[in-house]
Amino acid sequence: MKRSVVLCTAAALALMALGCSKNNGGENSIHGKIGGNIIVLTNRTDIVDTKLQEYKEAFEQKYPGTSVEFEAITDYEGTVRTRMGTQEYGDVLCRPNIQSIDFEKYFEPLGSLEDFDKVMNFTRTSNAISYKDVVYTYPMVATVSAGIVYNKAVFEKAGVGVPRNTEEFYEAMQKIKDKTDAVPAFMNYPSGWTLNQWEGGLLSASGDPEYKRKIIHEDSPFVPGDGHYELYKMMYEVVKRGLCEKDLLASEWEQSKQDLADGKIGCMVLGSWAIQQVKDLAARPETIGYMPFPFEIDGKKYAEAQLDMPLCINKYSKNKATAYAWIKFMSDDTDWVQYTESIPVKKGEPYPAVLDSFGEMGVQYIESAPAEPQYEGVYDKIDKESEIGFWNDPEKKRIIDAAIGSTKETFEDIMADWNKRWAKTRAEYLN
Repeated sequence: MKRSVVLCTAAALALMALGCSKNNGGENSIHGKIGGNIIVLTNRTDIVDTKLQEYKEAFEQKYPGTSVEFEAITDYEGTVRTRMGTQEYGDVLCRPNIQSIDFEKYFEPLGSLEDFDKVMNFTRTSNAISYKDVVYTYPMVATVSAGIVYNKAVFEKAGVGVPRNTEEFYEAMQKIKDKTDAVPAFMNYPSGWTLNQWEGGLLSASGDPEYKRKIIHEDSPFVPGDGHYELYKMMYEVVKRGLCEKDLLASEWEQSKQDLADGKIGCMVLGSWAIQQVKDLAARPETIGYMPFPFEIDGKKYAEAQLDMPLCINKYSKNKATAYAWIKFMSDDTDWVQYTESIPVKKGEPYPAVLDSFGEMGVQYIESAPAEPQYEGVYDKIDKESEIGFWNDPEKKRIIDAAIGSTKETFEDIMADWNKRWAKTRAEYLN
């Protein structure tokens, strides 16, 4: 299904310019001849045989002589990151959580950030599409970086509403535990990447768009009141208080979505991208809701809007022109934004109704400020070299292990260790 996009003349010309990047040399470039087979890696195992097949057929009809093959991967993050150690990671892929400083190692350049800025929002958020003003990942949709998908029927049965702060949240989870058969909050520990979803709540917990700019100048940022501290303190408390699944090692992502849809789970921390996936599994889709993180900063609530898994071209692809044609087709000629109930990235398009509840609670949408030019990549570098790994799961599992008593550490011990590692790496890197 095609969708109409009304753009002003200047924006329309800028959108056309996105197909005219400086990468125009050689036959195997994004501007070469369209044709032949491409492999598209996707995390959407739930619709690979349905909705994605509709897009495949429409694309192959538009471009005779092309063929699209999907590889649907359940453990997308782990599998794709491993495959990126080789040259065999498809032709088109949803970008996994890697830092922008590594984009040029793996992806084909797609154009200039200046051109993308003219027609798209969220191009300079923490979930960056570029490195040194060269775009490597193509924005498709945006989402609320993280919130809480919940089953309204479970909350109603427990007699609780949407909590505004963490204490109200713990009380609500306890009532769900006491008054229903549902698991209050599901962690999905084995999947790993699901724990990383919590990191998307950073700006909800800090309320500060310049958070990342500031902590690269601090030796001990992880203290009470800090965004990361408060965010992962909430994770720790949910587990410590027994408000999650009893057997943390026995869970599976696809089944957890069905259980949430069926009312066997009260809620899960996820980006807004997950809302439609859970609704699709529910007998009554209207019972699936989405709430902001239960943080208030001076009486105000915040949420970060950012890109959701933009598309990339494998720099080793042997069919870059067809790969790029697929990306443009998905962006311009499909109903993907409406189908996923996502925030559109193209300027001037409306937000989805599913986020109306955020407006009712007075949530302010904020975007993470880009790094100052002289410090570009520094936040990611310190995070990577210190091995804290904000968008990796080991430290989240460490926090949960401490909460269930598998280790002798306390939450304060872990934060003290983070501060030590952060300070050491920051000093080494900035010097």
